[in-house]
Amino acid sequence: MDKLKKVLSGQDEGSTDGTGILERANEASTLAWGTRMKGFGVCFVLGIVCSILASCTLWIPGVGLIVFAVLYSVGNVSALASTMFLIGPCRQLKTMCARERAFATVLVLVCLALTLCAAFWWKNNGLALLFCVLQFLAFAWYGLSYIPFARDGFMKLCSVCV
Repeated sequence: MDKLKKVLSGQDEGSTDGTGILERANEASTLAWGTRMKGFGVCFVLGIVCSILASCTLWIPGVGLIVFAVLYSVGNVSALASTMFLIGPCRQLKTMCARERAFATVLVLVCLALTLCAAFWWKNNGLALLFCVLQFLAFAWYGLSYIPFARDGFMKLCSVCV
């Protein structure tokens, strides 16, 4: 358990040579393990609740799709931010931009932005719904990047099914 705590809190990486402002801020704002778990739980549950509420508001006439797009996007951002409590914001940004998941990160953020653009600026319900589906798929692909060999397994499963 101690090894897991060290890895998730970023203490297992060894020494860092650069002492940039982000690293110093991260070191100065270390949270206790229990606080990290509570923060993770609150953000993750908030993300799930927002996504469920979004599904409930989809069929409200007039503004339902806009509320759906906003709540669904806030839910995804909250679920993504929940892991920052476990490993810290600096390390989270580094892992998001790592070579193996940089494309998935960009895809999630672009789909999130396009969802909100379709709902607010373009006022196109079908496009907003399409971007919500793409946002879900991109977020799932991003999540699979954290599980070793999960993407390869998923691709093999899809090739067998087709």
